[in-house]
Amino acid sequence: MAARPELQAPPEIFYDQSEARKYTSSSRIIDIQAKLSERALELLALPDDGVPRLLLDIGCGSGLSGETLSENGHQWIGLDISEAMLDVAVEREVEGDLLLADMGQGLGFRAGVIDGAISISAVQWLCNADKSSHEPRLRLKAFFGSLYRSLARGARAVLQVYPQNVAQRELILGSAMRAGFAGGVVVDYPHSSKSRKEYLVLTCGPPSLNAAVPNAKGEDGMSCSEDDSSGDEENQTVTISDRNRPRKKRKLDKKSKGKDWVLRKKEQLRRKGSSVPADTKYTARKRKSRF
Repeated sequence: MAARPELQAPPEIFYDQSEARKYTSSSRIIDIQAKLSERALELLALPDDGVPRLLLDIGCGSGLSGETLSENGHQWIGLDISEAMLDVAVEREVEGDLLLADMGQGLGFRAGVIDGAISISAVQWLCNADKSSHEPRLRLKAFFGSLYRSLARGARAVLQVYPQNVAQRELILGSAMRAGFAGGVVVDYPHSSKSRKEYLVLTCGPPSLNAAVPNAKGEDGMSCSEDDSSGDEENQTVTISDRNRPRKKRKLDKKSKGKDWVLRKKEQLRRKGSSVPADTKYTARKRKSRF
């Protein structure tokens, strides 16, 4: 199994001129990108009124996802950190506007101008510290905070991600919730290791009927009901009431360590050759606050 790209090198280095052209010329990649983008656009749930929307493609690469947005009649802005990928997008004459930018430093758009956002296989890169100055939590905070400000109230962002583990998934979802988003994770084909896809479906603003997380797709391609997906711990929904502000760390009510525990620890240290005070009647006795 090939190593995950984000574990091999930073995106601007991994996707050099050679890799960018190889990626864009692969018929398999093109097909996968088209399907993921169609699904992301479906989860955006844009009004079916024939009015073009201004959408954001985060980690747009060579513009494969943007082509799906154009085919559906929307205008879009794409940003990517790989200059080589954007060069290929320019050569392909994609219809969107392109920006060379690091999403981990925040999105520099005016507040409320974006009608929706998609991202295909990009956000998990923020979980890696590629430079000594990179702190994943701070980069995710900058990204989700600026994305929230850029979106119009009630607009959605659909981010398809490949989290490496549960901790990464929780880190990404938690950062989104703290930024102000409502929503959760939609997992398509949850029981298939090959077809499984995760989408972070976020709504900007207070929860509403439109903020409900859509149903995932099952093995037959049909939507799973709530009962079908209730057993998947990844399908989780978090509303604004759950994360109005970061909670202070609570002190755990741990049982005080008694004399037996202290004596065992001292005996262990003695066996290791450490210098340990002799046992007395005062051992492990709690000292008064004042004499």
